[in-house]
Amino acid sequence: MRSNREESWGNMRSVACIRVVLAIGLAGSLGACADGWATTQVSPQATAAGRQATPAESIQIIEGDVTDKPYKSLGDVSATVNKVTIFNADPTREMVNKRLQAEAAKLGADAVIQVRYGTVGISALSWGSLDGKGRAIVYDKP
Repeated sequence: MRSNREESWGNMRSVACIRVVLAIGLAGSLGACADGWATTQVSPQATAAGRQATPAESIQIIEGDVTDKPYKSLGDVSATVNKVTIFNADPTREMVNKRLQAEAAKLGADAVIQVRYGTVGISALSWGSLDGKGRAIVYDKP
């Protein structure tokens, strides 16, 4: 026959196990839905006089410099994509490129050049992140 103390201990263990299972399930479901969060920054150096915002998908991402066309610099753009939970996929260059394109589009840019990437370790707010920086440019009209 089990004593009250043994029964109480068994109930507490059951409740603790249920809480752990629920917490893991909740974290997993939230992690599966989240894309992560990102920050962007623009440091304008010039303006694209009379230019409208450019469709983001049409902006070129170039890791080097452009040597075959003259261009004007619009400013530096940077983006950081963070992994919110351990269950999210790791940030990719494609994710960072989309953020860079979105910021460059606001400036009316044609391309982002001299793009470089860097990773940041785990922090208090993310399980890892990927940074991207580059220069938004507009090609000179011939």
